[in-house]
Amino acid sequence: MTTRYRVEYALKTHRRDQLIEWIKGLLAVPFVLHSQPTAIYKENGEVLKTVAADTHVRYAEIMRDVENLVLDHIQHHERNAPGKSKLNLLVPSVGTFFTRLYLEDAFKYQDQQRFISRRRFVAPSFNDIRLILNSAQVMGLVRSSDVKLVTFDGDVTLYDDGACLTSDNPVIPRILRLLEQNRKVGIVTAAGYTDAPKYYERLHGLLDAMHSSTTLTANQKQGLIVMGGESNFLFRFDPTSDARLAYVPRSEWLLDEMQCWSEDDITQLLDIAESALRACADNLNLPAAILRKDRAVGVYPVNGVRISREQLEETVLVVQNTVQRSAVGARLPFCAFNGGNDVFVDIGDKSWVCAPVSATLVASIQPKHCMLATSSCRLGPMTSRWENYKTILWLPARLASTTAWIASPAETVDLLDELEKTVNP
Repeated sequence: MTTRYRVEYALKTHRRDQLIEWIKGLLAVPFVLHSQPTAIYKENGEVLKTVAADTHVRYAEIMRDVENLVLDHIQHHERNAPGKSKLNLLVPSVGTFFTRLYLEDAFKYQDQQRFISRRRFVAPSFNDIRLILNSAQVMGLVRSSDVKLVTFDGDVTLYDDGACLTSDNPVIPRILRLLEQNRKVGIVTAAGYTDAPKYYERLHGLLDAMHSSTTLTANQKQGLIVMGGESNFLFRFDPTSDARLAYVPRSEWLLDEMQCWSEDDITQLLDIAESALRACADNLNLPAAILRKDRAVGVYPVNGVRISREQLEETVLVVQNTVQRSAVGARLPFCAFNGGNDVFVDIGDKSWVCAPVSATLVASIQPKHCMLATSSCRLGPMTSRWENYKTILWLPARLASTTAWIASPAETVDLLDELEKTVNP
């Protein structure tokens, strides 16, 4: 059972998406006022239909009001107006939006899928609102311009955690469809391999399908990029390689700021992280070994033993805190994460991924043309270290505000189907 201490500690230490929580609170009011928990389906069928219709209208009105607040927030930012927008006052953590969010239309679409307004005992949930925002962002991107780059996480987004992208995965024909439409595709994964065959093992279903495709042109096949180790190893599709991928030297894609990361600092940061990992493994008696890589270090279980979630969480928090408190941790970006049965620390993070991916795939791309599907990033209103930069360097900030927050590979399939329907209604 989850202890009170763990619940309270989680609420204090883990950031929650305030926009989603705020919208959830708004929708809770009509849910309470219109719910009919004592009505019986069979005897009060017509009453329930009427209540559901009224509730749908009230939910839609609220989403339209929030949509207008987002639009006002965008215009406030574009005018560089003094002070804060009304939305910023209501939700202090809200970031920058670069396309309109069609929240009313998105709610109506998701209500047809999830029957939100028909529920009497379960109020609109965090997941309901998360998916409404995903739909609103798809509509905003398509209606305002066109989607030219779609970037995916690996685990939990394209395939189950720790699994591989096999040939029977339903996302494969949908990714091929994106490429056929001359859209670019990026896959970003925490897996930090330095050689292409390792990535082929994880992605062989898609890579083989691309290789054997007779409908994709050679140029369209070059529209796939794989970024590994969070933001450290770049590969692009290569039909001449048995692994279907070719390594792209860092000198060809590193951003100016990334080139300032000294090797001495990288080594020092990984040394500190490794020391903290060893201390955790000893203190918690973990059945694990340490693995040091080129730009990462981690702890993983041995002899097929599973490490408990609590031990993994403790290790992540200890290592993260230790590195953050060091001098090198203050000047060099890094990420510490629980991989499900291991803990790794990588140089950089996913906020450094999208700019080099897009710069490699598309010579000139506007942020309004991009979408990121990820399971490891908060949705929508996020801030970024890139927000004061121009052209391609502020792409991660834009991607952060047009992120589809995915909870399973099935949701990625649904999202791509929704994108197709929105483009070709």
